[in-house]
Amino acid sequence: MAEFERKKLARTIATPTDDKLVKEQLRKLKHPICLFGEDAGDRRNRLRYILSKLAMEQRASGGDTADGQIETMAIEDDDAMDEDEAQTEEFYTEGTNELLQARRDIAVFSLAKARARTERQREDCTVDLADVRKRRQDLVKRLDSYSNYGSQVGDTRPISRILFSPDCQSLLTSSWSGAIKLWDVPHCRPIRTFCGHTDRVGGISFHPKATLGLGDETADFASGAADTLIHLWSLNKERPIAKLQGHQSRVVHVQHHPNGAYLGSASYDGSWRLWDIASQKELLLQEGHSREIFALRFQCDGALVATGGLDGICRVWDMRSGRSLVTIEGHAKEIFGIDWSPNGYQVATGSADNTIRIFDMRKLGSIYQIPAHKSLITDVRFFHASHAASLTASASGDGDRDMDTSDDSTMQRGDRLCDGQYLVSASNDGLVNIWSAGDWKLQKSLAGHVGKVMSVDIASNGSYIASSGYDRTFKLWGPEEF
Repeated sequence: MAEFERKKLARTIATPTDDKLVKEQLRKLKHPICLFGEDAGDRRNRLRYILSKLAMEQRASGGDTADGQIETMAIEDDDAMDEDEAQTEEFYTEGTNELLQARRDIAVFSLAKARARTERQREDCTVDLADVRKRRQDLVKRLDSYSNYGSQVGDTRPISRILFSPDCQSLLTSSWSGAIKLWDVPHCRPIRTFCGHTDRVGGISFHPKATLGLGDETADFASGAADTLIHLWSLNKERPIAKLQGHQSRVVHVQHHPNGAYLGSASYDGSWRLWDIASQKELLLQEGHSREIFALRFQCDGALVATGGLDGICRVWDMRSGRSLVTIEGHAKEIFGIDWSPNGYQVATGSADNTIRIFDMRKLGSIYQIPAHKSLITDVRFFHASHAASLTASASGDGDRDMDTSDDSTMQRGDRLCDGQYLVSASNDGLVNIWSAGDWKLQKSLAGHVGKVMSVDIASNGSYIASSGYDRTFKLWGPEEF
């Protein structure tokens, strides 16, 4: 009879359906959370059996709290489930007037840029197909001739990021030692060392007009590091000129908005933030990833921003409204690299699953998956020909090029036809791979680093590709004509 009573009581006991909550209840009752050969259903039945036995024992001892205790445990389970649901629910917070003004400025800027981009694309559609085919064939031949132009030991610790200046006459490197260094191109001679961070520097970004006549009142570049700080720098000073504080954990990526007035940052605290450079204020703290955020890139028009994290998801946000427009899924592991194509509607993501995915915003879906490397992909970059000199211009004896610093609206048509026509990826397998856009075929593998390649960048005049690695070196890659 006692067993019949126990079974009757067991049928009235509500146990959680979430296996995680079942294990927590078993742990509270000091029972094993898992037995050999036991699945989630068996574990739930075992919890119900234990609770019914406990209730029967308390009844036999004359206690009145058995049913109450079981009911309390069920309520706690419901509260935990409600809390989990609340954490996944989308919510909005009211922004400041400064953020509202920033969104208006970004909307005005992005609409003008988008209009100019679509007009250029219409003009390019009128180019004779034979001319387009010839220029792209020449580009493929040029890419196939790339080889190691120069190599330099950049620091005593791994070099985390490398970045060409907008005029392509110099490049920045950042290191896990906390140092940032400026080098001349193409001789790789050190120009200046910038000191201010106390831990690993994870992200660096040039102002869009740095080295192109930017005034002294505006910082030339920004950096973020594991000390949770973002520093603003002048190329003429070795110490930071301003400091942005707010992140609670390592800052792994920073990038200037294309209008130069704002700065985006991604952090291991699970948020990305927008900063006003002039006032040095935080305008936006945006969450949305379930794990740490590793990559952040603005679209060329400035209307959108893509963020990728260790949750394997890339989110695209509308800078004008603050909405999350698209969630890009498909990668099996973490995302470490993101870049927008100059066409404005394609996004490339590089992941620890060794693949690159190409996402089309017009189709709201992945259009291609590249099995790119044999190890995790650390960085991806499209060729952006903004402020570029002609790709067909001849090089001088020492490799220097004449720079065209005009706006991209006046870019020569030949340059525009090559804009965004190839993609470069870096990986822990020690290779830098060059892929042609459209058919996404491998054009060249550049080998030279010993171990992991941590970052890659392409000069906007098409002259060089730069890469940095765990071997503490950075390398310049260029065509044989140099």
